[in-house]
Amino acid sequence: MGRSMELLWGLVMVVMVMKGGGVRGYPEEDLVKELPRQPKVGFKQYAGYVDVDVKAGRSLFYYFVEAQGDAHLKPLTLWLNGGPGCSSMGGGAFTELGPFFPTGDGQGLRINNKSWNKVSNLLFVESPAGVGWSYSNTTSDYTRDDQSTAHDMYTFMLRWFDKFPQYKTRDLFLTGESYAGHYIPQLANVLLRHNKLSTRFKFNIKGVAIGNPLLNLDRDVGATFEFFWSHGMISDEIGLAIMKECDFKDYVPGGNNNMSKSCNDATQAAYTVVGDYINEYDVILDVCYPSIVEQELRLKKLATKISLGVDVCMSFERHYYFNLPEVQHALHANRTNLTYEWSMCSGILNYSDTDSSINILPILKNIVAHKIPVWVFSGDQDSVVPLLGSRTLVRELAHELKFGITVPYSVWFYKGQVGGWVTEYGNLLTFATVRGASHMVPYAQPGRALQLFTSFIHGQRLPNTTDPPID
Repeated sequence: MGRSMELLWGLVMVVMVMKGGGVRGYPEEDLVKELPRQPKVGFKQYAGYVDVDVKAGRSLFYYFVEAQGDAHLKPLTLWLNGGPGCSSMGGGAFTELGPFFPTGDGQGLRINNKSWNKVSNLLFVESPAGVGWSYSNTTSDYTRDDQSTAHDMYTFMLRWFDKFPQYKTRDLFLTGESYAGHYIPQLANVLLRHNKLSTRFKFNIKGVAIGNPLLNLDRDVGATFEFFWSHGMISDEIGLAIMKECDFKDYVPGGNNNMSKSCNDATQAAYTVVGDYINEYDVILDVCYPSIVEQELRLKKLATKISLGVDVCMSFERHYYFNLPEVQHALHANRTNLTYEWSMCSGILNYSDTDSSINILPILKNIVAHKIPVWVFSGDQDSVVPLLGSRTLVRELAHELKFGITVPYSVWFYKGQVGGWVTEYGNLLTFATVRGASHMVPYAQPGRALQLFTSFIHGQRLPNTTDPPID
């Protein structure tokens, strides 16, 4: 009797796997058959909602892309954008490291041949509720902070694995940029706490990588003005005034930042000199002018849309594409008919001003104590969270961990050229710069970013010779 039931259950499992449902866990209702005007590809995409609080009606939107080739053998990577309150769909998925970019007219998609799904399955989440297509039926849910965001993402991950149970045992990498320097380490901390308490399922965390991350506001704010001065964007006089008058240990975000009048005057002078026509997230890129100004400049044949091979108008193009009804339908998005358009950064989220002052270094210390590699990487043209602060903070963390230098600060290569500089501490803590990259590293330097991610995923050091790397 027992043997017969065992054989019957085995047959059921085989049938369910062949049908692509049930045991394998592919949620057919979330399958994205094809996005409007999308190039043909050989991998599957899924998108939809995960309810993180049914009673409150709070749900997070996700987009999942299988790896290109042998997806069943490759790891799972979660990517979160920062803000706080900015979309991982508009950022990571369709502007930086996902398989598609919007076309110039905002009507279709083109292939990103440096997509990170060459080496990993990719999961993007619009978090917290109020960002992009993530929503709540309870208005008070739009007041969020780091703790509630981490808790919702923990619930999301548990329930997403219910949708995709075949990924439960897969290697899991946690990645993101900017304010995800808060999101990702705090989520990792919650997942590690789960692993400690759970006697059954455990998250198989294999690495944490955060780009241009906000780690310690006291250091990162001051580094912005140091960057301005070092790049010739402000005068010696203004730079010296900021160094003399400002103690950023007293800095509090928002209008009332607890700084002296002389410090506020000096920093305001700095921003006045830098001006409105510089992209502070990438100081070497041109800016995309608003449409009316752009039309006028084009008539004069002065407008430049492409700067150093980067489409600087991509933010406008993705906004148009995501607000096409047929695109939202294909993605199973906007199921509650939100009263506002999709936008890159939320206009309804009320996020805690004080949480940006949380020092993330003790959290990173705990992650490394669990023998999980942590990579911090910085685009060297970013003035918003410059490498000048991040590099120092990583060194200080290594000192606190009593880690020796395992890779001296030196160049790494991509396609025979310098990709950036890298150093490693204690075989677990890596800091790397990406030459010529912005705050959004994969956007400005897709090839170098893919090389960095490939090395990270494979547990390898960045190439230290000019030999051709894996493309």
